[in-house]
Amino acid sequence: MNTKRRRVPRWFLLVAGVFGVLIGSVLGVYGWAWGSTDESTFARAMIWRESDVGDQHRFPARRIPAGDRASPLRAGAAADFVVTGQSKGLDELLRETDTLAFVVVHEDRLVRERYFDGASREGLQTSFSAAKSFVSTLVGIAIDAGLIESVEDPVTDYLPELEERDPQFRKITLRDLLTMSSGIRYREGGFPSLGDDTYTYYGVDLRDIALNRVRIEGPPGLWQYNNYHPLLLGLVLERVTGTSVSDFMATRLWQPLGAEADATWNLDSERSGFEKLESGVNARPVDYARFGLLFLHNGEWNGRRIVSADWVRAATGAEPATDSAYYHGYRYFWWLDVDRPGRYYAMGKYGQYIYVAPDADTVVVRLGRDWGVENIAWLAVFRDVADQLKRRS
Repeated sequence: MNTKRRRVPRWFLLVAGVFGVLIGSVLGVYGWAWGSTDESTFARAMIWRESDVGDQHRFPARRIPAGDRASPLRAGAAADFVVTGQSKGLDELLRETDTLAFVVVHEDRLVRERYFDGASREGLQTSFSAAKSFVSTLVGIAIDAGLIESVEDPVTDYLPELEERDPQFRKITLRDLLTMSSGIRYREGGFPSLGDDTYTYYGVDLRDIALNRVRIEGPPGLWQYNNYHPLLLGLVLERVTGTSVSDFMATRLWQPLGAEADATWNLDSERSGFEKLESGVNARPVDYARFGLLFLHNGEWNGRRIVSADWVRAATGAEPATDSAYYHGYRYFWWLDVDRPGRYYAMGKYGQYIYVAPDADTVVVRLGRDWGVENIAWLAVFRDVADQLKRRS
């Protein structure tokens, strides 16, 4: 019997060794990333990858306390709606489109309130980019209080470091930031590109990113959606108020609004402690509705003037734009319903909406896990709801 052992080919050992090193390296990188999500933008992008509604639990957050008493939001006569082009009922449609909450307020009364897929009235739902409309409102409140002189102020009046880096920043006004027309360079695209979307969403030090990563691409005037803008405005708010954006929101907006529950604002990291101004508000759906009602009533709610009517008009398109830099469907971090002049909405990724229809005395809030199926155009649903309530009044 031949007992001589068969020799393993050298090439096989070489290949196995290379694969072993690669696997070990990959596991090592992932192990580092898992332990570094509060310290590294790259680690967050690698581990968390595409954003989702659960991100509100991944990021640290600062509490925005509600006041002692909630503002009235009484139940009205329950209303049902027909959605154009849909054979199914509204609730069935909502259930099939990854909707978590759907709230309708008409003439200051709740006429429909539905929750799906484990969501409830008490749960906080995340805003994604609908948070930008809160940032805009806080800028308006700061102007009303004399903390900021005007939207025509150059951003460098408040952030002089920008001018030290590039004198061209002097040409950018707060209005340019609010209208997404600053000329600051922005390239969309998430992981693995590590583009501007990745830095502004997953950045662990958003102050540093806003002050040192921004670059000017051209003169102010061309509209481009840009997540550096709310970060820069958040820095302005922090400096003129002497407190965090969350604390300013609590005392000057959330408590006067009569929110029924504490909200939170996600932070970039525990170490930095700066709000994710582009996306991070988390609140009860009915409190998002109260925010919509504030604008429906031209800046007054809960028996108080919270932001000026002039600001509401300028922010939502009720005041005609004379500046060609304006995009016709956008104002101060609010989108305009160009097919229903006078109506406007806050909008966030995956179909987070606060839709305001002053002509129908109606606010509609839709919050979801995702946008839903392809044949659902949410604006068309909101128009149907508002139009039907308008006809019933």
